[in-house]
Amino acid sequence: MYEEFGISKEIEDLSKKVENELKPVFEKVDAVCEKNSIKVLNAMQSSNLSEMHLNSSTGYGINEPGRNKIEEIYAKVFKAEDSLVRSQLISGTHALSITLSALLRPGDTMISITGAPYDTLQTVIGLGENPSKSSLKSFGIKYEQIDLVDNEFDSKRICDRLVNRNVKLVEIQRSIGYSTRKSLTIEKIEKVINEIRNVNKDVIIMVDNCYGEFVQEKEPIEVGADIAVGSLMKNLGAGIATSGAYIVGKKELVNLCAERLTAPGIGKEIGPSLGQNTNFLKGLFFAPSVVRNTLKSMIFASKMLEDLGYDVTPKYNEQRADIVQCIILKDKEKLIKFCQGIQMGSPIDSFVVPEPSEMGGYEDKVIMAAGTFTEGSTIELSCDGPIREPYIAYMQGGLTYEYGKIGILKAIQQMVI
Repeated sequence: MYEEFGISKEIEDLSKKVENELKPVFEKVDAVCEKNSIKVLNAMQSSNLSEMHLNSSTGYGINEPGRNKIEEIYAKVFKAEDSLVRSQLISGTHALSITLSALLRPGDTMISITGAPYDTLQTVIGLGENPSKSSLKSFGIKYEQIDLVDNEFDSKRICDRLVNRNVKLVEIQRSIGYSTRKSLTIEKIEKVINEIRNVNKDVIIMVDNCYGEFVQEKEPIEVGADIAVGSLMKNLGAGIATSGAYIVGKKELVNLCAERLTAPGIGKEIGPSLGQNTNFLKGLFFAPSVVRNTLKSMIFASKMLEDLGYDVTPKYNEQRADIVQCIILKDKEKLIKFCQGIQMGSPIDSFVVPEPSEMGGYEDKVIMAAGTFTEGSTIELSCDGPIREPYIAYMQGGLTYEYGKIGILKAIQQMVI
């Protein structure tokens, strides 16, 4: 069936065997999808979403009804007091930068309790050599971190540090970034938040929720986080939203973020939707199903590659906390070929051959494969990785399971040639 894509009969036969073995795992993913679909539908219905809210605004967008309704719905989905959902938030990193800049002041201390953050957030903070003059560090904001121990929070060190009440904000990164650790489940996040609250009720707990939305039944605000941040180019945009990000949490904190995005005293009152309301709402509506398709694609890839002898994390039958699948290739050329194969299996720019290159915000060269309808959309099948040992391919996305499977088979074929 896949001969026209250059996929061998041996790989196709293995894929059929793998799919048959994965049926019980896929059923669990389907059950989570159904529960999150109910959550989204309830939020839209209880907010009295109507056709008028699909209309858009230009200019200032003063108190635009559609935009306000979207933010009401997001708050309900996340069980938060308020939300900020804007096309003016360009990416997850941008939304995180806005949040940290809004909540921290010169002399404040933030602490990451999941080790080093994602590469681009390190640049925002001002870590490494020659930090940007616009970084948090340049404004006198202090940074500390506590590493995970065997993929678990170091609760004793965290609590011992937070007894001293001179930390303003705790940052938790749910997904792995370009690290070798495991992503963090909601259950682990809930446990550490409860431990933190036993010693410090005032510290702001912020969760970088990128790649994690709708993977499980609960979201960070439901388990005690004060604020959570994510991108609409990932899970909640479902490949339909063409820009944007969100910030959800306590009303006071969200308002500070809105004032940082727009202007003091104005906050959420302005911000034109610029034709994105239908995309945002339709994206959210489809998000549980698209996340399910993505998870099935990644589970399929995990099992296929493990059966072929590669080291993968998470394993196909492990509980997942995000949509990212890591393939530890330990070989530079295999990393490059696998990413090139993902590009070859994409609907857009399938003829383009990605190569490692320098990228802003990253210390190492990075190879990125993403033949996506929306540039940078990582809910669409994509794969990337820094050119550094142990040469890990970080794969995510897949709007439908069928397209995801085809792309993965193409990447495997390209790598094993």
